[in-house]
Amino acid sequence: MLRRLLPWLRSFFIGSSIKKNIKTSHLVIICFMLVPLLLSAAMSFYNTITYDMLITNVNKTNRLNQIVKTEISNELWDIVAGNKFFAQGNQYNIITDINSRLGDIMSTTTARESRQLLEVAGRAMGTLERYVDRLGFQMDMSYPVIKNEQILDEIRGVSLLVSEILQDFIVLEIESSAAANEEIKRRTFIVGFIELAVIGAVTAFSIFVQMSVASNVEKSIGSLVSLSSGIAEGDLNIRAEVPRVKELNTLTENLNTMAGKIKELLEANIEEQRNLQKSEMKALQAQITPHFLYNTLDSIIWLAEGNQYAQVVTITRAFSNFFRISLNQGNEYLRVASEFQHVENYLTIQKIRYRDILDYSIEYEGGMADKIILKLLLQPLVENALYHGIKNKRGKGTISIRGWLENGHICFSVEDNGIGMRPGDLGWIRERLREPPRVEPGNSAYGLYNVNKRLELYYNCRGLLEIQSVYTEGTKVTVRIPEVYKDGESCA
Repeated sequence: MLRRLLPWLRSFFIGSSIKKNIKTSHLVIICFMLVPLLLSAAMSFYNTITYDMLITNVNKTNRLNQIVKTEISNELWDIVAGNKFFAQGNQYNIITDINSRLGDIMSTTTARESRQLLEVAGRAMGTLERYVDRLGFQMDMSYPVIKNEQILDEIRGVSLLVSEILQDFIVLEIESSAAANEEIKRRTFIVGFIELAVIGAVTAFSIFVQMSVASNVEKSIGSLVSLSSGIAEGDLNIRAEVPRVKELNTLTENLNTMAGKIKELLEANIEEQRNLQKSEMKALQAQITPHFLYNTLDSIIWLAEGNQYAQVVTITRAFSNFFRISLNQGNEYLRVASEFQHVENYLTIQKIRYRDILDYSIEYEGGMADKIILKLLLQPLVENALYHGIKNKRGKGTISIRGWLENGHICFSVEDNGIGMRPGDLGWIRERLREPPRVEPGNSAYGLYNVNKRLELYYNCRGLLEIQSVYTEGTKVTVRIPEVYKDGESCA
């Protein structure tokens, strides 16, 4: 029962107000303390009535016994001795009084044996009354004195019998008193044990209430402290648990709401900054285009002056497709196939310009052709490989562009066999990509920084671009982006 009671008590005190808990616990304690008090009062009252009834019966019986032994015999002796006439005697009044007293005593007697004795005494008084009637008859008929004395002796014998019966009744009542005393002792012990049990239960309940209220308050305040500490440390996803104390409900709800509002404001601010950086990157891309435009137009003029009209057509078509895909009707995302077409147009133009030093290859898995990615990721990497890898080595160089699907990611690599980078230069570029300063156009990290920054902004995470390079052997840049992505989500 205790195992069932404790969870109920805990559930009762959890979520309630401190004021209600204290008020309820005080009422329970008061009710518990009233139990032994009322029990003791009831037992004392019952014991008093029982004991008083026994003592009263003994006292009444003892007085009645004196009347039976003396008054009847004395009254009838005066009549027989001739001191008064029978009609003047008080014998019938005495018998009536004795019978009345016997009835009164019997009405307050509950023991079966005691009642039986009183019934025998009542029948004996009936016999005594018949002897008195006979004595009166003999007196009226002027019987000899000796006859009257014989009747008087019978009356005395019956009186003595009634007296002995009453004496036996007194003995039984005294024995009942002793038994009642033992019963009172036993009840007193039981009540004392119950009182100790109640006091123990009340003490345990008081301790439980104190610990429960203190625990609920401590846990609720601890949850609020954790919430405020988490907010102070920048964790805006933290929330306080439902408080165990009603008085703290509003405070907890307000703190949780405040944390949510702060998070929303920060996210809105971060999104605003990301949009601003995207605008800056678009402006940066607009600065990249002119030098390529000038160089390509110079190439077209040079080819036209050399009457190389077929190449003029080829470079012009590639140039047109290059800008058409770059603009992409203002969209920031395009299909993988269009991105590779964009790179091929770029390399077609550059192949005409650098035919003596440049070869390239493009290959990608057919299953990734219709995947959607951020546009203009590969061309800056290819341009970086051409200008800072191939052009800085002696002899002809090759740029290999690959695409494949791997573990839910769309992967690209741009690899060249150019001059490569010394370890110090590679470390410097990697550092610039992690903590980029203002990178000026023409710098070897410019194109890499451009792509890496756009990946971070649009895919909302870092580490999507990796660089590997060995001096005099070449450089490889790898890009891994999530295959399924919605703008604004985190790919982490």
